[in-house]
Amino acid sequence: MSAVLDQPQVVQFYRPNYHVKTPDMRSPEYVQMSTAAAITLGLVPGNMHRTACTNCLNLLVTYPEGCRANCTYCGLARHREESRDYADRNFIRVDWPTARYDEVIERVKVGNDKGQFQRMCISMITHPNSDADTFVLLDKWMKALPHIPVSILSNPTTMEKDDLVRLHKMGADIFTVALDAVTPAIFERTRGKTVDSPHRYSKYWQAIEWAAEIFGPEKFGAHLICGMGETEQEILEVCQKIKDMGGHNHMFAFYPEQGSMMEDWPACDKGQWRRVQLARFIIDYAGGHVSKMLFDADGKVIDFGVPEDELTDLVNSGKPFQTSGCPGKDDEEVSACNRPYGDSSPSDILSFPFALARKDVEIVKRQMAGEEIGAGLI
Repeated sequence: MSAVLDQPQVVQFYRPNYHVKTPDMRSPEYVQMSTAAAITLGLVPGNMHRTACTNCLNLLVTYPEGCRANCTYCGLARHREESRDYADRNFIRVDWPTARYDEVIERVKVGNDKGQFQRMCISMITHPNSDADTFVLLDKWMKALPHIPVSILSNPTTMEKDDLVRLHKMGADIFTVALDAVTPAIFERTRGKTVDSPHRYSKYWQAIEWAAEIFGPEKFGAHLICGMGETEQEILEVCQKIKDMGGHNHMFAFYPEQGSMMEDWPACDKGQWRRVQLARFIIDYAGGHVSKMLFDADGKVIDFGVPEDELTDLVNSGKPFQTSGCPGKDDEEVSACNRPYGDSSPSDILSFPFALARKDVEIVKRQMAGEEIGAGLI
């Protein structure tokens, strides 16, 4: 056999397939991307219910060894390594296809996204090479596509302050921390020593403080998951703390990820989620403050602390109920990272990846009033 034929074939694109041998793909040569991003780039056929996919290219560093953390709610967690290869695991409800990074950059350069991408996000995982490879990916992107800003979804467990300084100097626009669990007890139960995972609540807050200092106001944020056992008051007090530091809050409704250790937990209560979404928006964008809100004995919001007419206008705008995340170029109150159906299905939408129509707002109002009604496929 010729030497040419003996050379291993370079994989340009791999779509998760549980019935074939997974190729050996690792960053920085390869990255995974969300299904919505793959559809937007024309790598996967399909479309998203009522939305033109995504305005953010969500990328994930990848290694055959996978993430070494063991977060109980995550589909990428280490405990799955015996049952599913890393590149085949679902994450925030969807598959994450793998492609050569140079191919991804080239597709964006020639306009395969049709100009939709307003932002790119590099998501890190807990792996010995994740930090170094993130610098490589950022450097390549800034040289090829400097007009599209980059967010870093960080892994504080492996990072030091100098890493944030370096990322900022290299051109990273926004730095975010996936705190997820808003109380020390929930953090420990879901992603700490208790479940044989390396993350520490204190280190995550240290990274948020570093980001506030290095990236500055409006250029850092935290991911928070609603519905993992915290009260509405507890999660909103964390929102206020991050807002007071100059950051933004990126909210997710808890959804039981298939294959995770919490796959049998109930999804976030709809009424709870809508109240938290609205209160978070008031804190981040409408000048409200958690100290002006009222809560009952169970920590449920019973007064949002703003005049009734202003509250009505906010609800009717629909904006508080859209996906929250890093902003795009069109509207700072609307996320470019709309993560279509990342925390719910199109048949029962929790985070709307599109602007709400009047009929959507009416359903949201009914959910806030305690009605068990779904918002989707309408």
